[in-house]
Amino acid sequence: MVSTSTVAEIGSVLGDPARANMMIALLDGRAWTARELADVAGVSPQTASSHLSKLVNARMVSVEKQGRHRYHKISSTEIAQLIEQMHVAGAALALSRGPAPGPRDAGMRELRSCYDHLAGRIAVELGGRLLAADQPGGARLNGDAGALLSRVGIDLTALSRGRRTLCRSCLDWSERRPHIAGALGAAMLERFGELGWLSRRKGSRALVLTAAGELGLARVFGVRAVRTGA
Repeated sequence: MVSTSTVAEIGSVLGDPARANMMIALLDGRAWTARELADVAGVSPQTASSHLSKLVNARMVSVEKQGRHRYHKISSTEIAQLIEQMHVAGAALALSRGPAPGPRDAGMRELRSCYDHLAGRIAVELGGRLLAADQPGGARLNGDAGALLSRVGIDLTALSRGRRTLCRSCLDWSERRPHIAGALGAAMLERFGELGWLSRRKGSRALVLTAAGELGLARVFGVRAVRTGA
């Protein structure tokens, strides 16, 4: 059981705006240098180093050394899920205060990365096509999912043999409906990139949906999507 002191520690670590901005940036799933995270947080490199030490000590961020450089990543999918769900809570609070929830950037609302899987309106539509409607939380795939995913080269049987949970529901903070996380969510993000359906946008979690992606999503999954700009 998680103790109240642990919850309080998490709140203390994430309660600083600079550290919160760093964690949000790391949700794109990539490794960042301290200097890059300092720019995101709007603090000096020295201050960023202090913030990152606290995040590492709290085991929210891991560090990988490569040559002279040190790269920082979110330490686990559970931490990434925590940060994403804080967005959901924030969106609910914003809604109660009046402004519309979710990112202002239209590209972020349409399609973005959520650590290692897809998020945004398109991801939610994919979830609606693949998840069982009668399952609370949308954590179980429907009868059509296997055949649809095989058309893009994703083997559910092979994925289910791994250590990771095959399919997990993740509440989308801009749509407030579930998208797919877990091993399948990660496989979809990777495979769609391999197919040339999407690409990353520099300096943003927003993903670029290509013409091939627009056509592929419609043909395979029946999902309406319009290509997004670079």
